[in-house]
Amino acid sequence: MLEVTGLRTTVKSSSPVGGAEKEILKGVDFSIGANETVVLLGRNGAGKSTVASCLMGDPKFKVSGSARFLGKNLLKLSPDKRAKLGLLMTFQNPIEIHGVSTTEIVRASMEEKKKGFIPIDKVREKILENGTENVWFYEREANVGFSGGERKKNEIALTLALRPKLLILDEIDSGLDLDSSEEISKILAKYQRETGCSYLIISHNLKVLRHLKVDKAILIEKGSVYMTSDAGLVKRVEKEGIRAILNEVSDSRGVS
Repeated sequence: MLEVTGLRTTVKSSSPVGGAEKEILKGVDFSIGANETVVLLGRNGAGKSTVASCLMGDPKFKVSGSARFLGKNLLKLSPDKRAKLGLLMTFQNPIEIHGVSTTEIVRASMEEKKKGFIPIDKVREKILENGTENVWFYEREANVGFSGGERKKNEIALTLALRPKLLILDEIDSGLDLDSSEEISKILAKYQRETGCSYLIISHNLKVLRHLKVDKAILIEKGSVYMTSDAGLVKRVEKEGIRAILNEVSDSRGVS
């Protein structure tokens, strides 16, 4: 489904004294198959969210290498065309959108994809298939006045209504209590069972994985893949922490 090879990324420095480019990703390789859940692990600043942003086409990044999704070269496609292929992403901090409801956002996206009119009742039906609230919750201005948990639930309902084939979840469970993490985990597992959707999950909490079968875990450090393993790596990170694993791998490689 997704094959990433030699992904390198630079971004212009924010320094006021010059526009030098800073390298963030230094040749990242990984793959995600159909109906797979892949977890991207790493410390803050390791490059996890940069991987996600590059796959979605964030224009602030200069990207090289290869990223093929469903046989298409993602790096040659605009963000909207990537989304139309079925690649979508949730955000760490969903923004407030005044004057526009979640239902209206989903409807506009669905109509753009279908190139035709879609009745509002059909839109509401799609949202509630994977939603966690009653229909009127989604008639409010999107995220305006929402708690952190409500924003994350709203983000999930909005995104799943657009029927992604590969969904990138960037810190979807940050700031959530245990009950909310549990609820979102169940929603994601249900959607995957019904559609065969694949997930690339970036998280420090890992509680959102409770109801998902993890097929692969990738540990990155300083913009490079440090280790690729099975679900056991997730359990090790929860128990030992990332630093201990990085030290162990460095010792085994003779890296000082």
